[in-house]
Amino acid sequence: MRYGIGTYFALLAGVAALSASAIFVKLAQAPSAVAAFYRLAFAALVLLPVLLFRRADRRELRGLTRAQGLRIILSGLLLAVHYGMWFASLELTSVSSSTVLVALQPLFSLAFGRIFLKEKLSKNAVAGCLVAIAGSAVVGWGDFQVSPMALLGDGLALAAAAVIALYFLVGQVVRTELGALSYSVVSYGSAAAFLLAYVLLSGDALQGYTVQTWGAFWGLAVISTVGGQFVFNLLLKHVSASSVTMSILGEPVGTCILAYFILHESIAPRQLAGIAVILAGLCIFFFCPRNSKGKTDAPEIPAQETAGKGALS
Repeated sequence: MRYGIGTYFALLAGVAALSASAIFVKLAQAPSAVAAFYRLAFAALVLLPVLLFRRADRRELRGLTRAQGLRIILSGLLLAVHYGMWFASLELTSVSSSTVLVALQPLFSLAFGRIFLKEKLSKNAVAGCLVAIAGSAVVGWGDFQVSPMALLGDGLALAAAAVIALYFLVGQVVRTELGALSYSVVSYGSAAAFLLAYVLLSGDALQGYTVQTWGAFWGLAVISTVGGQFVFNLLLKHVSASSVTMSILGEPVGTCILAYFILHESIAPRQLAGIAVILAGLCIFFFCPRNSKGKTDAPEIPAQETAGKGALS
């Protein structure tokens, strides 16, 4: 299925915002779980007034069934685990290594979509995914470290990729029934609650950080979460989880560019080549040619409910 120009623009904007995540994490001089907690807590606080202002969303929130509530809380738990593991990996290995490994989430997403939702994938879609992932490996290959701590960080990043793929899968199911605001606020809030419990048990401090660190917390919340992940939650009503996670493969491209301007890291010729390969893979996945029957070779997305197509539906 091909999407409209607005959908592609939203995916691009979401990826651009999400690309700043690793930069903000590096700028935040705080334990990984604390950074993850403030990211999600602040994001929920930013979105909550909008939810309370919209009568339809308030009514939807009050009408949540037990099954819907449990699914959203599950998504919050998955999100908390994902950010906890990924932020921890950034403390143990390089930004490039961690970002490349966590960007492998489309492989898990395609597998989970096939197993749980019976999504059908064409050869072109799978090929585009593999090409883009190969480009990600080229971008970060020179930064992979061989040490016990770095290997642990790489393992955490890979596990985080699998967990976030499950998060988007659950979100795809929930979004057929609920609006993005209700889903996101409850999901982010429950994820923040899980992370707060972990922070308190671990004994990490919740205050006493520098202005730069607080600024990084807000950057994670407003830019990377509301401007990035919330956009993906909006799209999940009409876009498959595999397509969303595939678009996130563009994150290493944005991260390399931002690291160049903000952290003053150089972009090597190898990384430029990897970026070109990533973009080629994304083009194959999203813009594959039509076959003889006039159908695209992109993923076939299950029919979604079309009720409530408001601006934040």
